[in-house]
Amino acid sequence: MAIPDYQTIMLPLMQYAGDGQEHSLRETIDALADVFRLTPDQRKELLPSGQQEVFDNRVGWARTYLTKAGLLEKTRRSHYAISERGRQVLAQSPDRIDVKFLKQFEEFRQFQALKGTRSGSRSMTSEAVTDEEVTPEESLESAYGRLRDALAGEVLQQVKASSPSLFEKLVVELLLKMGYGGSRQDAGRAVGRSGDEGIDGIIKEDRLGLDIIYIQAKRWEAGVGRPEVQKFAGALQGQRAKKGIMITTSSFSNEAREYVSKIDNKIVLIDGAQLADLMIDHNLGVSPTASYEVKRIDTDYFTE
Repeated sequence: MAIPDYQTIMLPLMQYAGDGQEHSLRETIDALADVFRLTPDQRKELLPSGQQEVFDNRVGWARTYLTKAGLLEKTRRSHYAISERGRQVLAQSPDRIDVKFLKQFEEFRQFQALKGTRSGSRSMTSEAVTDEEVTPEESLESAYGRLRDALAGEVLQQVKASSPSLFEKLVVELLLKMGYGGSRQDAGRAVGRSGDEGIDGIIKEDRLGLDIIYIQAKRWEAGVGRPEVQKFAGALQGQRAKKGIMITTSSFSNEAREYVSKIDNKIVLIDGAQLADLMIDHNLGVSPTASYEVKRIDTDYFTE
């Protein structure tokens, strides 16, 4: 069974709270995970940001919406209990509780209206997001993912159109931003060496130069197969080298990736998509235009 959306969680959450006891959010999450028969992997699945489990996030928002509708009430920090209105709703044995169901309650309609006022001209979008059965965090991260994917495509297109000298500079600066190499001048000289048996350059693994990494970086158009990777591995052996990085603006075949997973040399394959992601992660060739912070209430501040 797939991880249920937050609206599907609402009725089981109400039924769990129907015993009239005080419950913590943590025990509720664990209990509902059993109700929906989630696997260990599903329970651990994270939002794209990696900051919270998907199911935890959805249970949290289900509880928030039910509380805004007056069906649940907060008792203390991270704890809640069913309200009198909630008991009356359960007594009606509804088939489903969702956003449409909650709109019958004035408090919830005011909550929705407040959201629309805060979003200004985007209130219609806010309503659509609710109906899509995703939590606000999931909606935000989905939008961010789409923007990032579009940016990555543009970055890769620019890299492919760049001159050989700019591409060489790009590789050097990326590796430096990732913490490899010594000084900018040393790294530039190392990577800028002419090819030697399939090796385009070398760079220090750290600033002290305790180990050396050999590099091959080319703007291939076609996919890179196992033969090309084998040549690079052979070049490493000729240098008695243990580590290498192979960078392409295209992609690596499954056979090539399988090959590097079985050899003694440690070779990292970076394809065009990963290259673009690394450039975005390290702000190389891109610049921030806006930043948004997602904040939560600090309940400790309000505790006397």
